[in-house]
Amino acid sequence: MDRREIEALRERVKCAAVLEQTGFAIDMKESTRRAVKFRRGSEIVIVTHEGRGWFDPLSDARGDVFGLVAHLDHVDFLECAGRVAALVGFSITEPEWRSPKMEQDYDLSLSERWQTRRRPWPGSSTWAYLDGQRFLPASLLRAAIRQDRLREGPYASMWAAHTDSAGAVTGWEARGPEYRGFASGGTKVLFRLGQDTALRMAVTEAAIDAMSLAAIEGLRDGTLYLSTGGGWSPSTEAALRQMASRPEALLVAATDANPQGEMFAERLRALADDVGCNWSRLRPPADDWNEALKIRDKERRERKEGGVPHSRRPRQGKLRPAEPALDPAGRDAGGPGDVMKD
Repeated sequence: MDRREIEALRERVKCAAVLEQTGFAIDMKESTRRAVKFRRGSEIVIVTHEGRGWFDPLSDARGDVFGLVAHLDHVDFLECAGRVAALVGFSITEPEWRSPKMEQDYDLSLSERWQTRRRPWPGSSTWAYLDGQRFLPASLLRAAIRQDRLREGPYASMWAAHTDSAGAVTGWEARGPEYRGFASGGTKVLFRLGQDTALRMAVTEAAIDAMSLAAIEGLRDGTLYLSTGGGWSPSTEAALRQMASRPEALLVAATDANPQGEMFAERLRALADDVGCNWSRLRPPADDWNEALKIRDKERRERKEGGVPHSRRPRQGKLRPAEPALDPAGRDAGGPGDVMKD
């Protein structure tokens, strides 16, 4: 197979074909037009570049369709080429995107695009989304706005800034009633809420969850609430490593209570072990911290309005300490209040 044939296959066979043929399925809730998330059990692959590229958000693996086959099947290039060639003509499921085009000013720099957007205010569509649909309290939103972490995006969406160690905006998580994604041309580092000097670092997978945990804890003193934006880029790891290397630092894995969240937590634990900092696991009592915040708000309203007696509320609706984490051997690895240090 010569170079022209290889390039022809690369153009004709999309990464989605490889993934669907091997049992992956599209996660529409977590996908955007430019980044389609595929799942197979706990495995995740995100397809980019109009189907011609991919990356694994839980590792540094990425590449083209040939690299994807090698990544999944652990075969050499010659075998990869044969398997890709066998997929010519494979019909894939194309999602029907309803999300609006979120960003128009591609000729502006990242910083300029951020600065052209207004901060949310009471009564704005973004404020209504965050307060009314996400149940984030006004006091928390004002704190995030004072730290210049939020902007109004199009169509009632929220932009939550990712910044580097110098405070420069590197991109933003975009979330709205009909949309989720990341700034075109931006780089995921960390969403940060709280004091940069804080030694307790609570790491979540989304800015909404970081703010939800901050609301539940009442913006706890000495805590920096962080979001990786659902990824684990080299920039994210470098930023976490730098902060975790400080004396007396505590890295809190406040990721989701699902298999992906557990994988992120283990990665954070490995990083903490590597730099020698304290580590703990804090699981949300629901799937994520925003769901936990909604449950808490609902219970408060029911108590205030007398709608449901306290004794009859469902057990799963209570905010309670998470179960202890277990290491691979089944031993107790510490609950949400435990701190471990070698």
